[in-house]
Amino acid sequence: MGPFPGREKRAPLDVRVEREEDAGPFVRRKLTYQSAPGERVPAWLLMPKGLRCPAPAVLALHQTTPHGKDEAAGVAGKRDLMVGSELAERGFVVLAPDYPTLGEHRIDVYSRGWQSASMKAVWDNVRGIDLLQTLPQVDRRRIGAIGHSLGGHNALFTAAFDTRIRCVVTNCGFTAFARYYGGNLAGWAGPRYMPRIRSDFPTPDRMPFDFDDVLAAIAPRAVYVSAPLRDDNFDVQGVREVVDRAAAVFRRMGASRQLQAVYPDCAHEWPDAERRAACEWMEAQLPPAPPGAVRTVEEEWRW
Repeated sequence: MGPFPGREKRAPLDVRVEREEDAGPFVRRKLTYQSAPGERVPAWLLMPKGLRCPAPAVLALHQTTPHGKDEAAGVAGKRDLMVGSELAERGFVVLAPDYPTLGEHRIDVYSRGWQSASMKAVWDNVRGIDLLQTLPQVDRRRIGAIGHSLGGHNALFTAAFDTRIRCVVTNCGFTAFARYYGGNLAGWAGPRYMPRIRSDFPTPDRMPFDFDDVLAAIAPRAVYVSAPLRDDNFDVQGVREVVDRAAAVFRRMGASRQLQAVYPDCAHEWPDAERRAACEWMEAQLPPAPPGAVRTVEEEWRW
């Protein structure tokens, strides 16, 4: 992916709000924030009405879709992938950013000096957490990440680098590299991911990591893996192998219950029942504030 950025990339967030929409149970604000000098990330911020504060917050990361953040935020796209709006209805503050090259985030990451779009996305998400932590409505200690497909592994990669993410939900997000289209890593080597795979690590045996390493890097924080039996993109047998290897690490850390995997009988999708179960799991990991600590914040958001 290239090196994780240092202080030189941590520019002022300079949040700019473009517009606000009333979405019924929550308010949806379209904004941009500066993740690195001269690089702005388009995003939706979803704020529940009558919020019980301090509230948990979530990064809702979208799949590969031209709609980008709009799908996760419930603006456009497939209803069963609008997980950000679903969590906002459950009382979470939600930030849904665009992935580089998708939605409105039309950036050439390589001309800007990044070695991969994967690392650029990780950094955009890390700065998104910085943004969430500036909000008085958010409990800085209760932040999660969730996503489907591209969003599923984007969430895992970000949590591996940023320990402020306390729990992760990944749906249709990965398989062992050796099980990915028979070990053909061309999909992972494209410009939207990690081009160095093509030049330096073209086969699974030469890859310096696999997804059990990613899960192990997140341990002992909580991870929920949803891997459909009929996913034609991420082979379920490879997911089982990854989870089994990572489970040994969670056990050694005394955190066996923190890694949960389910294998629904469906394709590369997120049906209502499975998505609802994932959201309920996240609610259990990041519960609402106890009654004695609750305050209602209706103030204008200011940066």
